[in-house]
Amino acid sequence: MIRPDYLVQGERARLFPVLATTSKEGRTTSVFLACLQLVDELGQDLLASIGQKRGKRASLEAYTEVVFKGEKTTANDRPDGLIVLKSGTKEWRALLEAKVGTASLEAEQIEKYRKLAKDHAVDCVITISNQFASTPSNHPIEEVRKSRSKIPVFHWSWMYIFTSIDLMLGTEGIRDEDQRVVLAELLRFLGHESAGLRGFERMPPEWSELNKLVSAGGKIPAKSDIAEAVVGAWHQETRDLSLILSRQTESRVQQKLSRKFLNDPVERTKSDLQILREECQLKASLEISDAASLLEVAADLPRRTIEVGMRLKAPEDRVSSKARVNWLLRQIKTENTGDVFVRLYWPGRSENTQFSYDELVADPSIVESGKSGLQVTSFHVFKARRLGGRFIQTVNFVTDLEAIVPEFYRDIGQNLVQWRKSPPKIRETSTSEVAEVVAEIEEGELE
Repeated sequence: MIRPDYLVQGERARLFPVLATTSKEGRTTSVFLACLQLVDELGQDLLASIGQKRGKRASLEAYTEVVFKGEKTTANDRPDGLIVLKSGTKEWRALLEAKVGTASLEAEQIEKYRKLAKDHAVDCVITISNQFASTPSNHPIEEVRKSRSKIPVFHWSWMYIFTSIDLMLGTEGIRDEDQRVVLAELLRFLGHESAGLRGFERMPPEWSELNKLVSAGGKIPAKSDIAEAVVGAWHQETRDLSLILSRQTESRVQQKLSRKFLNDPVERTKSDLQILREECQLKASLEISDAASLLEVAADLPRRTIEVGMRLKAPEDRVSSKARVNWLLRQIKTENTGDVFVRLYWPGRSENTQFSYDELVADPSIVESGKSGLQVTSFHVFKARRLGGRFIQTVNFVTDLEAIVPEFYRDIGQNLVQWRKSPPKIRETSTSEVAEVVAEIEEGELE
């Protein structure tokens, strides 16, 4: 591979880079970019996430620590990589900035790369770090999102890349066996602690402060830097949680966000801040392929409780509410029922009711008490786990959340099925009825 003539420096991304043992960032970036070149499906998948289609005849090249002609840069100012996609006479380019471990991206440095990209006809900048973004187009750094630069900046978390590779290997999507071996080795490499990958491990210090305020009966101010830091961390954690479930279920799990929030993270933050102020809760909805409904997660600060559950429509072909509840109970097959509850929704202004799973199993008819003449319309099946002191701890909260959510889906959620109305059937007509209809038709024709 010949280095492009617009570069005065830049090594081809190598699968086995010769770098100092202390250069964890450079080694991880080089190995990743080399695999991006070698494994067609990896390049197709990741580039598609930023709106760039890689055709079958297109070639992908990658270089590390590049310097453009006419640029005087120090080692700290050099982009970590350059991706070049060639398709016929067209060429698409992206600068790459990568961080590993606890290192964070800096807005000032990214803006420098934006200017560099503009000066040298580079189409975009891609950043990679252990920070999470709801989508690759919604950068985790607010200053980057608010910049007036016309050069787009996309972001992949290392865990997003890791999850994408894991899902590819779990399917028959890799046609070439040699490329499959390379991808498996990349997954093994990224999974080792030496590569510097990390999931979301802890809430910020503001998490404990906010919990103390709520526990003391205080109100969260309309403009609160503490609350904003907590909501930002919650968005990072729920993104990581969706990636964890993706790997566990071997399917794409995504946060369910409105188009408005997908396009504007600031509005999403404002909405979640309002929920936090009014309800003292952090909420998220996760969409799992082919699951009965959304997986709804809530962290309740006053009660120091994590709730995770799913909502099902009650079967309309059962007349009594007791029969409808029995339909639901037959779907819950777990033995760990101590913290499982069912919330029942009723028509009109009738208040919701709630029972523990064990109460309903002992006597399903209790749901009809005080609801004479009404039929339950839907159910919310959920686990409510009270964490006590662990809830306000920055690490233990994340650890417990990442255990409880998959636990609910494994024990209950994956077995739930939505009720569907049966399709209409053709009415069976007797021979005599047919003869009568024919006779009527014939009489009409004769007249």
